[in-house]
Amino acid sequence: MTDATLGAQPIPLILVKPNQIADHCSAAQSAWVKATGFRADRGAACLLPNDDGGIDRVLVGRGKRLDTWLLGDLAQTLPPHPYTLATAVTPAEATHLGLGWRLGQYRFNRYHDRPPSPTAELILPTQADTAYIDAAVEATYLARDLITTPANDMGPAQLEETAQGLAVTYGADLTVIAEGGLEVQNYPLIYAVGRASVNAPRLLDLRWGDFADPKVTLVGKGVCFDSGGLDIKSAQGMRMMKKDMGGAAHVLGLALMIMKLNLPVRLRVLVPAVENSIAGNAMRPLDVLPSRKGETVEVGNTDAEGRLVLADALWEATSEQPELLVDFATLTGAARVALGTELPAFFCNHGETAAAFQTAMQSGDDPLWQLPLHQPYRELLNSKIADLSNISSGSYGGAITAALFLQEFVKPDIPWIHIDVMAWNIRSLPGRPEGGEAMGIRSVFELIRQRFEGELGV
Repeated sequence: MTDATLGAQPIPLILVKPNQIADHCSAAQSAWVKATGFRADRGAACLLPNDDGGIDRVLVGRGKRLDTWLLGDLAQTLPPHPYTLATAVTPAEATHLGLGWRLGQYRFNRYHDRPPSPTAELILPTQADTAYIDAAVEATYLARDLITTPANDMGPAQLEETAQGLAVTYGADLTVIAEGGLEVQNYPLIYAVGRASVNAPRLLDLRWGDFADPKVTLVGKGVCFDSGGLDIKSAQGMRMMKKDMGGAAHVLGLALMIMKLNLPVRLRVLVPAVENSIAGNAMRPLDVLPSRKGETVEVGNTDAEGRLVLADALWEATSEQPELLVDFATLTGAARVALGTELPAFFCNHGETAAAFQTAMQSGDDPLWQLPLHQPYRELLNSKIADLSNISSGSYGGAITAALFLQEFVKPDIPWIHIDVMAWNIRSLPGRPEGGEAMGIRSVFELIRQRFEGELGV
């Protein structure tokens, strides 16, 4: 908010249906509405003038439901004044509307030397859950910033700095295993993927919470740039690979939410942070690599590296028998072909957990879609000389076979959710500008909150 608007009287926002427009207008304002062609389309705004030439109120088309994205464009499109919601809403609706407005204020300005222009401010209704809004916004902004930052400024070391910052802020402990230490401490797949880069690979291990609380472990793919390795990508295929650490950005953002809102869980976050580069010591096609689990993996394609680093991290995650294990990864183009870029795919090995997740995502305007862990496809990962291959022998069902590969490194008695996410908006939508994006973290947060707060009677 600018100095000029500090202390200014908030301008009312009134949510209307088409047949309610006249109820909120004087005769002169009705003529103005007609002249502007305002029809109360969902999210559309009409500024009504007062007698002094200022803004008297703003009419906003309300649509069929008051969801998170209804006001998502207004922070950028309305004049930079304070506004207040002048329509009766429930606490949940107030929270959704306030969250969408705040998410719509986001801008990535790191590389601009010009100051950002001010955005409009919404004074949140008193019934809104401001603590939740603040946490969700901070988490989303963090993920967006990490994903959008180019690889020259967002390598494994910078991911470590981010995790260290969270640890200091929220009283967590961070352990880092880097470079040759990965070999010594038996993370061979992480080391093999990252060893060819001048930016040393590492495993980030963040822990927070009371030891007596239920264990929740998050794993995020942190491939800070993916050249494809010796199976090098095309120029077009490599263009967006700064976002291949999107899984890491998601789990760090989600961890921020969990810690900031003090959920009653014992949280562990594992991020294998690497760069998949080309050099004389890069892993080669058809190399056979050991894994932390002890199974050997044939490298059918060096561009299927994300599942390799996740395999070691997931097997370590299972060593503590968490009550819930969730991984995020920008893993396959096949998931995007199946569901598009805006709907993440998820897989789950536990029917009750999958059902609870479906319930949790109903309240947050943060959808995902379940795909099956279709076991007959597991044989497509067979290798003639190793325990398994990192790619399928067929060209179909790539999201499923990638998930089945990861399942090999998860103990079957641990409830596990794998989320295959785009982590990028290819178009701007209300509250979701083009660029790096957090997808699914609010739904996972809600699953954790519902499951473990209820379990402990909080």
